[in-house]
Amino acid sequence: MSAIDNLSAQCEPFFQLLQSAIHEQQLVKLVLSKYHGDEAIKQLQVRPVELKQQWQLCFTYKYQTQDITHNFDANAAISEIRQLLGHKYSAANLFALQNEAQLTFSKKGKVLFQQKKLSQPVSLSAMEHNREKQRYLTLQRPFLQALGVTDAGQQLVPSMSRKWKQINKFIEIFSTAVKDTGLSQRQQLHVADFGSGKAYLTFAMHDYLCNTLGLEAKVTGVELRQNLVDLCNNTATQLGLNGIDFEQGDVKHFKARGINVMIALHACDIATDYAIHMGIATGAEIIMCSPCCHKQIRPQMKMPDVLAPMLAHGIHLGQEAEMVTDSLRALLLEAFGYHTKVFEFVSLEHTSKNKMILATKAKNKPDKAKILKQVDEIKNFYGIKQHFLEGLLDAENSIL
Repeated sequence: MSAIDNLSAQCEPFFQLLQSAIHEQQLVKLVLSKYHGDEAIKQLQVRPVELKQQWQLCFTYKYQTQDITHNFDANAAISEIRQLLGHKYSAANLFALQNEAQLTFSKKGKVLFQQKKLSQPVSLSAMEHNREKQRYLTLQRPFLQALGVTDAGQQLVPSMSRKWKQINKFIEIFSTAVKDTGLSQRQQLHVADFGSGKAYLTFAMHDYLCNTLGLEAKVTGVELRQNLVDLCNNTATQLGLNGIDFEQGDVKHFKARGINVMIALHACDIATDYAIHMGIATGAEIIMCSPCCHKQIRPQMKMPDVLAPMLAHGIHLGQEAEMVTDSLRALLLEAFGYHTKVFEFVSLEHTSKNKMILATKAKNKPDKAKILKQVDEIKNFYGIKQHFLEGLLDAENSIL
């Protein structure tokens, strides 16, 4: 037996475990490390993913400044790992539902293989959690190249690494909301994205809904600047995409009907209120807003004596006005039957912070009177006459 054949024979128990874990869909994670090739790669992580309802393996190459992913079916993944391990990577750690294993190559060419059975096997729910983290987008999607996020070789453009993270974070939040509301089980749904700009997120939502979930989705981007509307419509046409289009307009004047998901990121001041009102009026199951420029409430606020010394500083007063404005928005959404979360989101415009209001249709009927009483108490505390969203809802429903 040659030295190469002997080395291969010593590695075979590891590959048999790997092959079994993959074909039986029990793989949790595989990590290849100690890279000694020509690129600045720290390690390679392999996790199971579900794409178009098919079980595949996502290879994530961890570079110093970015991650690059490729997806393989089971047989192609095993073949790729056999070519890499022992050649470009000299260590591997395998984590499966029932066991763990380690394979390492010393500088002198010796092979060390270790295996252990888990006393408490990893639960399927933990494995599903790992899958969910990897299933949103990959750099191979054509729209990313068309928008300049990736180059002709489907590699991330370094200057777009921040935008790439923002897109993925948004789709992670969006996908959770889609599943929680049951929209992932619908055959058809309509998404409206107001202030879509160059439409990074608009195209990403369309790709996720149509290609990952396999839904028949209509995604409409609404943008005030006609040049961006034309640019995005041309991009959709060049990519041969169905179910995505862009219209010129703004959230104040757009006539919406039958929208399941209403998106408005960085809608300035009361434009956020128009967006929320539209979402409620059209019966949207999901409303996602990222407010900015909180101007409407601040001039009305009369500081309670106990807060006056603290809010004498302009920056503190601005932060207080922002908090009060968005808290009232959240309460009004809850009064109209939504479960609402307010949290800081990854910046979409490279700002220091970015708040998101995420509202999903609640399953239980709210105690509207109780919530509206809370709204009145906050307004009275700060001397606020009326929140703009409150006025929009009052004008249409005559119930506030």
